[in-house]
Amino acid sequence: MIGCFFASDLHGRKNRYEKLFNEIGDCKPRAVFLGGDLLPSGSVYLKSAGFKGQDFIADYLAPEFIRLKELLGKSFPRVFLIFGNDDGRFEEKKITKLTAEGILEYIHNQKVVLDDYTIYGYAYIPPSPFLLKDWERYDVSRYFDPGCISPEEGNRTVNVSLDEQRYSTIKKDLEMLAGSDDLGRAIFLFHTPPHGTKLDRAGLDGKYIEGVPLDPHVGSIAVRQFIESRQPLVTLHGHVHESARLSGSWQDKIGRTFMFSGAHDGPELALVRFDLENPAAAIRQLL
Repeated sequence: MIGCFFASDLHGRKNRYEKLFNEIGDCKPRAVFLGGDLLPSGSVYLKSAGFKGQDFIADYLAPEFIRLKELLGKSFPRVFLIFGNDDGRFEEKKITKLTAEGILEYIHNQKVVLDDYTIYGYAYIPPSPFLLKDWERYDVSRYFDPGCISPEEGNRTVNVSLDEQRYSTIKKDLEMLAGSDDLGRAIFLFHTPPHGTKLDRAGLDGKYIEGVPLDPHVGSIAVRQFIESRQPLVTLHGHVHESARLSGSWQDKIGRTFMFSGAHDGPELALVRFDLENPAAAIRQLL
């Protein structure tokens, strides 16, 4: 049995983190996956030229995980995480420092091994209407939906070359990340959900931009195509808070791939519990 927890889109809300820490302490899972949008809103950092805001990682997140590790000792889980589109990328250095210290494992664009499973992390989402572009890429081409803002515009907390902004795509990134690996026992930690599923349903019904109806499915076409063609065992997603409420489900399946969302638009912590040996038995609790 390889018991796992998955949560996403905590947005720096300490009440949600406290519930998560309590569940980890009580249940002692083997692994915890955190799927991005973990920090207070990125808009906090964009209010000043220096992107200054509260130091959530140094003042809260790191001390709490260190406390939990000291409490649990050998029972402390491996904690895999990525950022999301609302997390300022300038905070990446603090997370990589915690990785070097053995507290957390920051796995954006990385792969790591858990027993005989392989874990992959990928943070980028397709172009959105939001201004913070640290974690946005074109999806399969330079097209973006009406109402969205190009990755070449908006704001960034770190410098990225114009070529990267223009020509990088989620599709190319995933091809590079997975290579020719056998993904039959792979877990992918994404922030974006796959397009056209129960996990990417946004509240855009009846809305138009210049007479063009908006697509209520806002997930990544590249991620969907990747799942269809490569069939990893489990994929984990967040980003679209209202998806489970609107679609009626926090999980979906493409072929043999089990797909779970940790996003939630209520005040509770949405905690997905799953066993890598039996992902079909996964459950979600609102705590």
